[in-house]
Amino acid sequence: MHITLADDSIPFDGFSPGNRPLGGAEKAFASLPGALARRGHDVHVYNRARYPMVIEGAHWETLDKEFPTQTDVLIAFRKPSLLSSVRLAGRRLLWTTAPGRQLEAARKAIESFQPAILFCGRTQVQGWTDKGDIPCRVIAPGLRADYLAEAPMSLAEHPTALVTTHPAHGLDWLLDRWCGQIRPAVPDARLVVVSAMFDKARAGSELPAQLQPLFAKTQGAAGDGVEIMAPSGDAGMADLYRSARVHLYPGHPDDMVCWTLMESQACGLPAVVRPLGAAAERLSDGQSGMVVPDEAAFANVAIRLLTDDDTFWGMSRDAHLLQRERSWETVAAEFETSFR
Repeated sequence: MHITLADDSIPFDGFSPGNRPLGGAEKAFASLPGALARRGHDVHVYNRARYPMVIEGAHWETLDKEFPTQTDVLIAFRKPSLLSSVRLAGRRLLWTTAPGRQLEAARKAIESFQPAILFCGRTQVQGWTDKGDIPCRVIAPGLRADYLAEAPMSLAEHPTALVTTHPAHGLDWLLDRWCGQIRPAVPDARLVVVSAMFDKARAGSELPAQLQPLFAKTQGAAGDGVEIMAPSGDAGMADLYRSARVHLYPGHPDDMVCWTLMESQACGLPAVVRPLGAAAERLSDGQSGMVVPDEAAFANVAIRLLTDDDTFWGMSRDAHLLQRERSWETVAAEFETSFR
């Protein structure tokens, strides 16, 4: 099949996830074309890549090049306006990562093109109401090879917890739990705040005004084992996940995919999450992590994973086992069922 994928967000290409930090949505878009090409499709990608190139068998084009006039399948990524990119398309798919309610503003365009809508999780679908005749399907994203590798955990010298969500998505709440409950119970533990925004702020970049007090609070917690770290490409992030004992995920109601939680689970890192957004979809409660009801439970489970080897290793094994089949080749096969 001739497949066209369209995105007009930021500059990146299929090589980017291995070379530099990249958002989960962009990483997903970068990963699917090669998987489809490996399944025998003629794949053409149009986005803000700097140069045209062939990556993993897929043809990447810049947005300076005109879209084809015809394709068997058009996959518009995130923006309903991209559904009009190709005049003649045998099948149109809208692959979305945002809360379903955000599609309401584009309902007229969606109803005009009648695409199949591909969501990343069950929670995301709940906001898209009155679907009418528009088909909807949930296809969970895949995981790149670095996260699925059969590599052992290599724990850091001090028991380490990670937080990877946007600072505005619960970091303030988490710092209170860490400094007030978790660190006093595990005095040698460290909390690594993985944030490109905060790492750049340390180097002098200006932060949005609303985040400046939180940045100061994070820096001020250094005496409680709190560190700021820049994110890296896939290999570096996989190594970081395999060095820690727990992924602390405060969550947010609009976090519909929880990209880093998927990746850390695949590496064997247990998680403690609040039941917000899609976090509960990304782990097996009681097996690969815990979905907790309140702050006391959050702190207690975190302490246990930082200190109890039996609990940690049991959940670590289950996390990896539960995620190891979710490759992008598996996802590509699921996408194919939407082409018909």
